Amino acid sequence: MGFGDILKKAKPEEETIELPDETEEPVEKIMVRVENLGGLEDAERIERLMQAGCILLLKVKELQSKDLGEFKNTVDKLKRRCLQYGWDMVAVSDGYIVMAPGFAKIVR
Repeated sequence: MGFGDILKKAKPEEETIELPDETEEPVEKIMVRVENLGGLEDAERIERLMQAGCILLLKVKELQSKDLGEFKNTVDKLKRRCLQYGWDMVAVSDGYIVMAPGFAKIVR
């Protein structure tokens, strides 16, 4: 028995570890929609889209310039829905409002 035989015996046996296949689950796509906000009658439609998980860019410039009172009432109704369901809402320049469901956060 030589020195080479001792080194061969001292080697630890190699273990083979099989890793499980990592199959990616299909990722659900998030819809981003641009919608017009024409008044209180559109609030229900906007609410349904938000419950479906869409992120919305609402065009409000036309309603804001046409009827300021109806604009305020509609935005107040949407704000109440946002508080009720945990959605986020922010006004941006150029007459748009961004609304996002609870899983998306708008960073200000």
